Amino acid sequence: MKYNESLVYSVIVCGLLILGFSSCSQSRPVGDEASTTDKKFIAGQTLKLASWESEPRARIMEWVDEVTKVGSSEFIPVADRIAVFDNDGTLWSEQPMYFQLAFAIDEVKRMAPDHPEWKNIPAIAALLDGDMKGYLSGGEKALLETVALTHAGMTTEEFDSHVRNWMKTATHPKTGKHYNEMIFQPMLELLELLREYEFKTFIVSGGGIDFMRAWAEEAYGIPPYQVVGSMMGLSYVDSTATPELRKTPDLFFNDDKAGKPVGIARAIGKRPVFAAGNSDGDYQMLQYTTTGEGTRFGMIVHHTDSVRESAYDRDSPIGHLAKGLDDAAKYGWLVVDMAQDWKVIYPYEFK
Repeated sequence: MKYNESLVYSVIVCGLLILGFSSCSQSRPVGDEASTTDKKFIAGQTLKLASWESEPRARIMEWVDEVTKVGSSEFIPVADRIAVFDNDGTLWSEQPMYFQLAFAIDEVKRMAPDHPEWKNIPAIAALLDGDMKGYLSGGEKALLETVALTHAGMTTEEFDSHVRNWMKTATHPKTGKHYNEMIFQPMLELLELLREYEFKTFIVSGGGIDFMRAWAEEAYGIPPYQVVGSMMGLSYVDSTATPELRKTPDLFFNDDKAGKPVGIARAIGKRPVFAAGNSDGDYQMLQYTTTGEGTRFGMIVHHTDSVRESAYDRDSPIGHLAKGLDDAAKYGWLVVDMAQDWKVIYPYEFK
């Protein structure tokens, strides 16, 4: 990489925060029947967590069995079964750039023909010319300009529509898949498993809350009101027949790193018992979750598969993972080796 990685990392993260984009379950059996059923799950005799290799699958299933079995010393009441998941790099891919940033760049390009004056803005001109190095060198100022030009004044409904349309048409430069097809099959199975055992599943992400709410329910089965993310400003406008909410370019809340436990407390109101992430941006969320009373579960998705997805951790400006790896054993977090522990990466890859 020829340009300064630390600059790119700080610019991308800052930009995403400023942009602010944001089957029926069955009740779990109880008693002896539940114990017998769960042993079958662990033995791999059913399709529970079918995309997982036996060791991580067994660890997850043993924990779920222990905390949901009536009479267990580690039993967690249904009301306290809160599971939180990061989004970028945990539930879907995030390379070569955060998908939300790809959306923002495409929005500039989509709107540019109607705004020839944008050629006079150096950072935007660089972006339109395909000069990402020049664009990123503009730092926070360039990203603020991007927001002001393409999002300020837009209603929440308009923004939602733009995100949904982008998901239908935009494709990833490496895989050729639509971005919402690049969700992780093993994580979909984990979400389904937890919900079957009456866990409530939440997204807690540094990404924009409005961006995620537009498509998360269809992709993950997580409704909009169970999405916690970074937020840009909103203004209530009642000058029309139908009052509206319009987006403003100021950052209202940063749901990243130490902000994640704050976001959990404000939006959920309970300390989770299960947390999954993939980067040091999730460290505090994992720490907050797993240091609570009783048995807890923390999990890190380690991107080790350069063939089927991407391999990165300590040296990556996106999805940087160092402290989480160093402290995983200290907190008892399961580190999922994507290359070794997942039989498939994306949906519809089964032979």
